[in-house]
Amino acid sequence: MKALRYYGSHDIRYESMDDPTPQSDRDAIVKVTACAICGSDLHIYHGHGFSEDVGFCVGHEAVGEVVETGRGVSRLKVGDKVMIPAAVGCGSCRSCLAGIVNLCEYGMGSCYGLSAKLQGSQAEAVRVPAADANAVLIPDGVSEEQALLMTDALATAWFGARNADIVPGSSVAVIGLGPIGLMAVESAFVMGAHVVYAIDPIAERRALAEEAGAIALHPGEAVETIREATKGRKLDCAIEVVGREEAVDLVLRLVRARGRVSGVGVEQSRRYAFPLERFFAAGLTFRAGTCSVPEELPTLFPLVQSGRLKPEKYVSHRMPLSQGAEAYALFDARDGGPLKMILTPN
Repeated sequence: MKALRYYGSHDIRYESMDDPTPQSDRDAIVKVTACAICGSDLHIYHGHGFSEDVGFCVGHEAVGEVVETGRGVSRLKVGDKVMIPAAVGCGSCRSCLAGIVNLCEYGMGSCYGLSAKLQGSQAEAVRVPAADANAVLIPDGVSEEQALLMTDALATAWFGARNADIVPGSSVAVIGLGPIGLMAVESAFVMGAHVVYAIDPIAERRALAEEAGAIALHPGEAVETIREATKGRKLDCAIEVVGREEAVDLVLRLVRARGRVSGVGVEQSRRYAFPLERFFAAGLTFRAGTCSVPEELPTLFPLVQSGRLKPEKYVSHRMPLSQGAEAYALFDARDGGPLKMILTPN
């Protein structure tokens, strides 16, 4: 099959590799009909990945059609249209059964496309381990494109907003307006936020946040503008979607005493000087972590089916998988306002 493979910094190649085959009776093989590039894929693209492996297939957001199932697969059949959430688990422990696959109690929690251990889904086909748990039937009323955006991006945005404890009437800041940040803006409004300040240096992204009803600000003006607008009270909560120290610092200057901070930006420095004394003095609640997509889907399906959330509006480019290297370069350069990049196998 053809796939996008990683060979080092800024070196993604569209190449042949072995077709995926079942490694267990519980596995399924899915023919990929569409996949997407995630902002976290750029960490790998920049050479700051999660393993020392090279030559593996990248990507962790995909939808497709089941073409083969093992004898132990009972919920899926050949021909089913499925979405493939970004991470997998064993499918049978308490955490996995609760949808929290990233905390699999048997140590099988993993994400597609981070190493050769579990090949990615930016390919013509992908192996889904423990497929009954790790592949999800696309329900009626959800398009293939919507399902694709729910395999990670929308679920992470909702998770980030949920961790901020947004309640009706809340004032919220969202720092970072990539696809996840923009979806977090909309998620905050669905949860009842009274006002959302959307903060990003890129004007095109701020314009999209304004279309969603947010007050869009450049980071350089955010602190003073919000201080004046709130008469010094600041905001109830913030969602940090950047994963950089300066974004966390900005959050601390925007959130009121006893406010809530939710961090879903992927932090690649592995460690940084966490300003504990400032959080402690202000009595802030800070939550950070990785979204487990299956945990969020029961809430998200009806919101998408009803049209209250429309993640597909943030798709900016649709390209063939064969142009994957060009898509990565375009996404990385941010020229032309790239947001969600969807790739389709030829």
